[in-house]
Amino acid sequence: MADDGSVQSQTVWPLVKFSFKVMWDGAELIFQEVTGLSSETQIIEYRGGSSPVYSTVKMPGIQKFSNITLKKGIFKGDKALWDKYSAIKMNTYKRSSIVISLLDESQQVAMSWTLKNAFPSKITVTDMKSDANEVAVETMEVAHEGLAPS
Repeated sequence: MADDGSVQSQTVWPLVKFSFKVMWDGAELIFQEVTGLSSETQIIEYRGGSSPVYSTVKMPGIQKFSNITLKKGIFKGDKALWDKYSAIKMNTYKRSSIVISLLDESQQVAMSWTLKNAFPSKITVTDMKSDANEVAVETMEVAHEGLAPS
């Protein structure tokens, strides 16, 4: 309420998506794009043989998490993603949590999502064209076993 007793209207806006940070093993890595934050519950369909209804019943099944894609510009001497990727040995990798945070206008964390047991599964170097006018971008896909707000 304002001092004169009237109610002031404040407009509430949704968060913008261009301000975010990624924390991986306690270090902040700068990315230009993060995609694939999704969770899906597979559907189990079942019908008992003596059911009088000639259709299936749907039940929630196993959860499935898509890989996360991280894109960043390539800087001279920056090997952070390659160092993480080269640590993979056959079926062994120190899995870790990755926290992806959406920031508000004051650069404070407004919402965060945590990836559980994450590890890099693919890395792609930029394509190269002699007539391009673009930033060189490398891409890493990260597999994980859980996505939850934190």
